[in-house]
Amino acid sequence: MKFFKKILKIAALAILLILAGFSIYIACSGPALSDESNEIITRVIEDPLPEFVRGKAGFATSQGLDIWYESIMPETSPKGAVLLIMGISNDALGWPQQFLDAFVDSGYQVISYDHRGVGMSDWVKNWDASKPYSLGDMAADAIAVLDTLGIQKANIVGVSMGGMIAQELVIRHPERAASLTSIASSGYIEDPDLPAISSAVAFDLIKVGLKYGIIGGEKNILKLHLASRVILMGDARYPLETKVISEQVLYNIRKRRGYNMHVSPQHHAAVRLSGSRYEKLRFLSLPTLIIHGKSDPFIPIAHGKKCAEIIPNADTLWLDNMAHGIPGVLVDTLSKRMMEGFR
Repeated sequence: MKFFKKILKIAALAILLILAGFSIYIACSGPALSDESNEIITRVIEDPLPEFVRGKAGFATSQGLDIWYESIMPETSPKGAVLLIMGISNDALGWPQQFLDAFVDSGYQVISYDHRGVGMSDWVKNWDASKPYSLGDMAADAIAVLDTLGIQKANIVGVSMGGMIAQELVIRHPERAASLTSIASSGYIEDPDLPAISSAVAFDLIKVGLKYGIIGGEKNILKLHLASRVILMGDARYPLETKVISEQVLYNIRKRRGYNMHVSPQHHAAVRLSGSRYEKLRFLSLPTLIIHGKSDPFIPIAHGKKCAEIIPNADTLWLDNMAHGIPGVLVDTLSKRMMEGFR
C-alpha cells in the first residue's frame, strides 16, 4: 500500500510540474506588447469611448436568425452600394473606420453586418457539429441584409473568410453583385496543391488566446486582440493602430454583446463544409479584383493567385507590405484600386 501511495504522490507531483511548466510556457508565449501599448490600453479603459456606429443600424431576418447591419449613406445621392463582409469570428466593427470613410466620401452607400454568431447578430444556439451551417448559409445572411435595405445590386467586398462568403454570394446570386473584391482569401482553403493555412500562426493565436483569454477582464481582452493583430502582421512592418483597435474592442465589450468564444469552430466548420469553389468561379462574368499581401503569414498568397488564374479577366493587386488584414497605411491604396472596378 505504501508503495502505491508513493507512486501516486510522484505521479501527482509530475502532473503539477507539467502544468506549471505549461503555464509558464503559455505566459511567455506570443508577442510582448510594448510599455507604450500598455499605457494606451490603460488610458482607453479610463477615457470615454468614441461612437463607432455612425449609420442606420437595424436587423435583417435570415433563416430564422436576426442579422445586425449598419448602413452609412453619403451626403449626396449614392452612386452605388458597397457590401463589406468581414472574416472569421469577427464583426462589422472590424473594418477600419477610414476604410468605410473612403467609400462614403466617394459617394457610395456602405453596408457592413455582423455574421451569425458574432456581435449583435443572433448567436446560434444548440449548434450541431454534425449538421453545421455553410458559407452558402452565411451568404444568405448577406442577401437578407441587402433585401431588408431594398438594394438590388451591390459591390461585394470580403476579407479572409469574408472573401469566401463573397465568392459564394456572387456564384449563387450573380444578379445581386455589381463587382467582386476578394481580399486575403481562397477559392479552396484545403487545396492539396497549395500551401496550407499556417499551422504555426494558428498555434500562436491559440497560445495568446489561452494567455489572455482564460483570466479575462477588459485589459486582457484588449491585449488578446492586439497580440493577435501582431501575429497576423507576420513579416510586414507598419504601425499597429493600438488606440483605435483598443477602443473598438472595448466598445464591443461595453456597448454591444462582446465576443462569442464558441463561434470559431462554427465558422471553421462552414469553411470546411463548403469545399472548393474553383469550377463555379470559372464562370464568373463580373468585374473581379483579387487582393493579397505578399507577406500574408496565414493564408499564403498562392491562394489569391490561383483564384486570379481561375476567374475570367480578374484584376489583381499584390502588395509587398501587407499581411493578413487591412492596415491603415494601405487604406488609400486599396480603396482607390477597388473603386476602379465598382459599378
